[in-house]
Amino acid sequence: MGTEHEKGTPRLNFGSFLFSLAATVQMSLGIIPNPATGKTEKNLNAAKDTIDLLDILQQKTKGNLTKEEEDLFGHLLFECRTKYMEASK
Repeated sequence: MGTEHEKGTPRLNFGSFLFSLAATVQMSLGIIPNPATGKTEKNLNAAKDTIDLLDILQQKTKGNLTKEEEDLFGHLLFECRTKYMEASK
């Protein structure tokens, strides 16, 4: 089996899952538009909930990730926290 679904879309992997959660944070912070509405909407509570989810996921996967996954996770979580702090000022 290849790395793509039949319709040509990439298969989900841990990195793409992390990117989707980080994009949810960015959407909740009003940095990127909501794909369903095309509008930017700010919801700090939703952003914090997603960051908390990422934090829990990082704790639960500790020791089970590749070096690349750990690095990506750390970078994305840092970026999400930083952007949240900036947006909540």
